[in-house]
Amino acid sequence: MPPSSPFLQAADIQALMRAEHGDPFAVLGPHETADGLEVRALMPGARQVAVVHSRTGWPLSILARHEGSDLFSGLVPAAEARMGYSFQVDWETGHASRLEDPYRFPFVLGETDVWLLAEGTHLRPWERLGAHLREIDGVKGVAFAVWAPNARRVSVVGDFNNWDGRRHMMRLRRECGVWEIFAPHVATGDSYEFEILSARGEVLRKADPFAFSSQLRPGTACVVAPLPAPVPMPAGRAEANAHGAPISVYEVHLGSWRRKHHGQEWLDYRELADTLVPYVRDMGFTHIELLPITEHPFDGSWGYQPIGLYAPTSRFGTPGDFRHFVEAAHAAGLGVILDWVPAHFPTDAHGLGNFDGTALYEYADPREGFHNDWQTLIFNYARTEVRNYLVGNALYWLERYGVDGLRVDAVASMLYRDYSRKAGEWVPNAQGGRENLEAIDFLRRMNRVVGVERPGAVTIAEESTSFPGVTRPPEDGGLGFHYKWNMGWMNDTLAYAGTDPVYRKHHHQQITFGLMYAHSENFVLPLSHDEVVHGKGSMIGRMPGDEWQKFAGLRNLYGYLWAYPGKKLLFMGGEFAQYAEWNADRGLDWHLLEHAGHQGVRRLVRDLNNVYQHFPALHELDHEGAGFEWLVHDDVAQSVFAFVRRARDGGVVVVVCNFTPVPRHDYRLGVPVAGSYREVINTDGVVYGGSGVGNGVVESSPVGWHGKSDSIVISVPPLATLMWVVA
Repeated sequence: MPPSSPFLQAADIQALMRAEHGDPFAVLGPHETADGLEVRALMPGARQVAVVHSRTGWPLSILARHEGSDLFSGLVPAAEARMGYSFQVDWETGHASRLEDPYRFPFVLGETDVWLLAEGTHLRPWERLGAHLREIDGVKGVAFAVWAPNARRVSVVGDFNNWDGRRHMMRLRRECGVWEIFAPHVATGDSYEFEILSARGEVLRKADPFAFSSQLRPGTACVVAPLPAPVPMPAGRAEANAHGAPISVYEVHLGSWRRKHHGQEWLDYRELADTLVPYVRDMGFTHIELLPITEHPFDGSWGYQPIGLYAPTSRFGTPGDFRHFVEAAHAAGLGVILDWVPAHFPTDAHGLGNFDGTALYEYADPREGFHNDWQTLIFNYARTEVRNYLVGNALYWLERYGVDGLRVDAVASMLYRDYSRKAGEWVPNAQGGRENLEAIDFLRRMNRVVGVERPGAVTIAEESTSFPGVTRPPEDGGLGFHYKWNMGWMNDTLAYAGTDPVYRKHHHQQITFGLMYAHSENFVLPLSHDEVVHGKGSMIGRMPGDEWQKFAGLRNLYGYLWAYPGKKLLFMGGEFAQYAEWNADRGLDWHLLEHAGHQGVRRLVRDLNNVYQHFPALHELDHEGAGFEWLVHDDVAQSVFAFVRRARDGGVVVVVCNFTPVPRHDYRLGVPVAGSYREVINTDGVVYGGSGVGNGVVESSPVGWHGKSDSIVISVPPLATLMWVVA
């Protein structure tokens, strides 16, 4: 019979056996008693447990089993045990193993970490929470820590303990609500989850919110992986993200760009590094934007319902493979932007919802915490710990993978409490208004932290309302984003482009109206994945007319996009006029490039990118009124528009757009300076599949027109955009 101890009660033993003990460190491990140093171990399935010296293996004691339990205890020589001890376990299965005692190791979290986590100001919570490879007292293992303040008990379970919640019950650091334990022998590649006993007695199995790697669905476990090393931000990468830089983004869903094995399998991150990266570079784009690559359970969400915000999805490989992809992009001179989703998360049982048996990460009231449109949960931005989790996550991708920017999804849904809700279905803020003040505070803090800790990186808001100051600094009352998607421009432009040319004169303002606010924010002009799904068809499918007019209309749309003030974004497939609506379950229709019309569109996009980067007038003053001037905005009858783009040094590009299928010959156009004008882009060029109406080089004459002292006379091709520079 093992020695009695005032610290070891029958209730403790029963609580341990039922995995209900909330303070296992108070019972298990080494403890001073009146009789000496007593070691206690809970070993379900053990036949005998001996204590041996860690270094020499010499036996120190054979522990006795407490009757009717799997608890073993016994006195050990104090001096030898304090130098380090292990367990020699003989199992009922007949095999034996040498184990370290997780309950003999000290705290995982330092006092400063506890303070900052409790305060919600830990800039890098991922350096402490989650699963971290550690070596303590010469023993290798993993330090686990998870925030679950309302749980009665938390255990880490995995292959290393037969998924038995009694084997690694964790210690609660009450000051910050974090449970922790150092688990010896656990190593890279081991699967794990957290088993949580809620206050109501529910046993929950949860994925680690800070997991660096995860199993591929339908698996739900996390995978121990090293914390990626920091990646410096080279000056060139920061310059490539600047407001005056040419930014042309190729938006990609990795699972459907290309596929292998007859379309049945995805390319992995390394294969994408070898194929996607050189393709994007050859096409002249400056950045790749990836639909969310954070771990998600459902393929059909395209990543927009994430569960593992700190883990690159295992669909395409390991975290190391993803890092290789980013490095390959940077080596090719490309920036990498990730779509990032801090607006909501799915209700899957192993996810963040009801994490410790309470609404921990989400608002408790469904009028605040549930998205009816998406059937997802909304982050509780009022909790400092939740804001800290999300702000830390933004910094994590920028610092630890070296990505260049984050495009923040569904910002409008975060800003307004009544987003997509009827009267009576939402809760006003503390001031009685509709704005989500906590979410606004979170976004400002996130952008402020990114600006200070990762200068040169950018954040981009997908924000579809007229919320003021999205790209103004927080200190000036703004949200602090670097760029905002121009959803108004996109909607108006696509509506106009989809209108039969004969009726476009009645919709002239859809083109001109955008210039009323074009410089109110730092805009990105998006033709994104959202515009080619859910029955909207493809880009070329939106164009009216016969096949020739469809191709000409699409080329015209792209010429207009690349000439208009704002950074550019085009979803994959659009660059070669994909006919079919995007389907995430199959690859793009690359065979279309066997046809000249599709080849022509792709060549045009490449040339547009090259011209856009070569002439500062097309990008340098994107966000300043001085960079744009109308020449023709009132030619309603002919649906012709003309404008000037300017650079800081006075350089100009003159742009003419004809949105009808009728060529306009002998069209006199005022020009900003006298001289010879050379076409650098003509979307009607034969090489692009057009009719070949063009001008080459024309000389201006001193004939006043459109408010200018000089003018040129040109032929404006049908459904085409021309760009001119002074020769």
